Amino acid sequence: MKQQKALTLKTLTKSNVWEVQENDILRMWESAEKDADFKDNRRHFLDIIRSAFEIEEIKIDKPEVINKFEARGFKVGSLHISDNDSGKFGIKKRPIMRVTDLTYENIHHISAAKLIEVLDRNFGGGWDSLSQSIQDIIESGFDISTTTLPKDRLHKVGGMYEKKVNDGFEVLEIPKGAWVEAIFAKEKPEMEKPVVEDDDDNLSNKYDIDNDDEEEEEDLPDDKYEDEDEDDDTFDEDKLTEESYRTTFETDPEDLNLEAEDVTDDDDNY
Repeated sequence: MKQQKALTLKTLTKSNVWEVQENDILRMWESAEKDADFKDNRRHFLDIIRSAFEIEEIKIDKPEVINKFEARGFKVGSLHISDNDSGKFGIKKRPIMRVTDLTYENIHHISAAKLIEVLDRNFGGGWDSLSQSIQDIIESGFDISTTTLPKDRLHKVGGMYEKKVNDGFEVLEIPKGAWVEAIFAKEKPEMEKPVVEDDDDNLSNKYDIDNDDEEEEEDLPDDKYEDEDEDDDTFDEDKLTEESYRTTFETDPEDLNLEAEDVTDDDDNY
């Protein structure tokens, strides 16, 4: 319950709601009812709470009825979920008893010892008997490693079992005939979220640099075109030489005249 002091009904999520207890929910609800926009958001608050808590209305407000709810582990208090309810409800945190109760939202809010307890209650086939989806959920919150060894070798001095336990791992032993599968679990350290402002500044600086480069690149074509324009302006027809008009014909002019006469004669024949 690291953030319990800062949490309110408006700041609850399907993840951090697992950090609070029944009395916290009752207190938050009572405080939020004073807000003007409470009714507009009541269903949203309720959906988040119900992801981690069971809620049942107490329709008959009698001591014997309330005692039955409390015997089932419910805390009784006022919630006013709708305009037509009795206003008195029993609320109880959902138990995490089986591996199917584990979710990405609650896996970070249980201890390694609790995880081992859940695995022990549901096991029989070992780590590989779990579905891939359940393994992924567990490994999102815990470092998991396994080993299968003969019974007499599992607790060997200086072996993996001893090293893992000394390193803070909880362990579950699953007998498999003359062998034993050991599953080690340790909570992953919480990763600090990067500061958004710093990232934005870095991105801004990056884009500023890129923009400068773009501006420099944009100047390059202009210089190129300017050079071409300068070449056009310096063009001088007087500098043309005979070589500029050179053709592939190198025939004597008299021979050209004879060829022209031959062409004329042929046309007349037609």
